[in-house]
Amino acid sequence: MCDTFVSLPDATTDGSVILGKNSDREPNEAHEIVMLPASDPESTTLRATYIDIPQVGHTHAVLLSKPYWIWGAEMGVNEHGVAIGNEAVFTKAKREKQPGLLGMDLLRLGLERAVTADEAIDVITNLLEAHGQGGQAGHTHKLVYDNSFIVSDRSEAWILETVGREWAAERVDRTGSISNGLTLGTVERASSGLQGDPVTSHSDFLYTRFSDSAARQCRTSDALDAVRGRIDVPTAMHLLRDHGGVGPDWTPARGLSGQTVCAHAGFGPIRVAQSTGSMVSHVTGDDITVWLTATSAPCTSVFKPVWFDGGLPELKSPGKQFDPQTLWWRHELLHRTTLRNYPERSASYTKLRDDLEAEFLAGAAATDDRAGFTAACFDQASDAEDAWLQAARTIPEAKLPRLYDRAWRAWDRLAGMP
Repeated sequence: MCDTFVSLPDATTDGSVILGKNSDREPNEAHEIVMLPASDPESTTLRATYIDIPQVGHTHAVLLSKPYWIWGAEMGVNEHGVAIGNEAVFTKAKREKQPGLLGMDLLRLGLERAVTADEAIDVITNLLEAHGQGGQAGHTHKLVYDNSFIVSDRSEAWILETVGREWAAERVDRTGSISNGLTLGTVERASSGLQGDPVTSHSDFLYTRFSDSAARQCRTSDALDAVRGRIDVPTAMHLLRDHGGVGPDWTPARGLSGQTVCAHAGFGPIRVAQSTGSMVSHVTGDDITVWLTATSAPCTSVFKPVWFDGGLPELKSPGKQFDPQTLWWRHELLHRTTLRNYPERSASYTKLRDDLEAEFLAGAAATDDRAGFTAACFDQASDAEDAWLQAARTIPEAKLPRLYDRAWRAWDRLAGMP
């Protein structure tokens, strides 16, 4: 389960386009960030997650945030300012017997091959019609789904929703958001199979209902509507950390159903999704700044700035087992320690996190050494999280609901957490 939203120039404080997304995956499904340069591939074929497709003569530089084991990405930005986030949607479309392109593959291909949002829509829909979508998309559980996307560039954005090989797209007016359900009615731009009928009529009721997508989409949409004209990067970060207007004693340990924008896994088949990575892209007329956590649970994480002309610090890729040498798994020590008494332990460092991000935001606007500043931000965030972890461990654990406790202890064992 995921949430994606976008704000266009007439809704932001500085005339930029801001796209935010939480990638909600399984709790042990490590997330990684990669930056790939523009290239002129020699090979005529490309291997996506499951199938080979024709390669193009040139691919654009991309910054991707992705599950470690999948070729495609949950979210990303390219050197031209095209940004995309995707969502799993559950439809009545008949599943094809052979794997096709995953929605994450389509997202990466759109970024690698398009200069504008409109062009990215063409890239994704042409590939969708040619190769279909599908294949095992779950890390350890069987999961097959269709996809929706928000696709933006420096001036506009589109919502693209798919049903099998069919698709429909609608231009965003000022702000837009999507979750794990179809949202479009009748649209002007669509494949032949989705012309005339509301796209929402193709939704699978049961899976869509239990994804809690309507509540989350309303939450992000209403929040953006309330501050149109005043939306900035901190607004997007705050929204990605949203737990639904709860009080200071709120804890993700409560409840067997329901999900928030900042998703927390729990016990049972309904609460298996955890926000494993978060991104805010800030695209102006002449610059691109991408804020990434590269860690799970944005409420326990720090957003760090990345630029195409600054690159990424050296980061070891995570895998399915705990590895303290990787950023994602090292952060899990803080995240999972916090979960043992969420109200008190998270409160012990929330202001420190916000103050650190405020320093990063101010510094990002002034730095002349982007590579050095990005590296310093990653180092500072890592040092801060180590200190917060030690402080959190001095706060006693709370008594957790038995089933919630059992679920997280099982995930810890599977990952080899210390």
